Amino acid sequence: MEKLDFKREKYLYSPPQTPTRVQVPKMLFLMVDGTGAPEGACYQQALQALYSLAWTIKMSKMGPSCPQNYTEYVMPPLEGLWELGENGRWGERESWKWTSLLRQPEFVTPQVLAWAKQELKRKKPEIVTQNVSLGFYEEGLCVQMLHIGPYSEEEKSLELLRAYIAQNGLQDRALHGRFHHEIYLSDPRRTKPQALKTILRHPVQVP
Repeated sequence: MEKLDFKREKYLYSPPQTPTRVQVPKMLFLMVDGTGAPEGACYQQALQALYSLAWTIKMSKMGPSCPQNYTEYVMPPLEGLWELGENGRWGERESWKWTSLLRQPEFVTPQVLAWAKQELKRKKPEIVTQNVSLGFYEEGLCVQMLHIGPYSEEEKSLELLRAYIAQNGLQDRALHGRFHHEIYLSDPRRTKPQALKTILRHPVQVP
């Protein structure tokens, strides 16, 4: 049987390198909130907890606690919601607020997450998981594009997004208490900066 792979949803995970509209449906995620720079301890610990729980759930098929309706699937890409500062710009890195997410199949329930937390606590008690939650996130109408290159050069692509939003008479909801959304298609540990692929997504609305 073919594994479930969310990245096959091309309209969500394979945008062009130019801005385009997309209607993003409600999706289920493991998620964790935090504050600080991506290289900081808080962010790194959050990712450790997020991935450890995700892998515990994925590998539950190997033991007696395999969840009901378990589906074979490919580990999804990491996603991040980053709070924009005044006028949609970035503030000091140490004060960045973010939510890190990993999409989950429908069989993952609060009970499955609770089991995974207990299992991980038994095997690796040093990993703190209490801040990881399970929930739905629905963005609705968005504008997105693929950015290829270092994270530090994303502003060039964001300028294209903003120009597209303005030229098409849309309002950028990321500028009004919402989050700039990134989806990381590349592993920065194994990919050269100039080859990193990141989806940049902004929620918008029609005035």
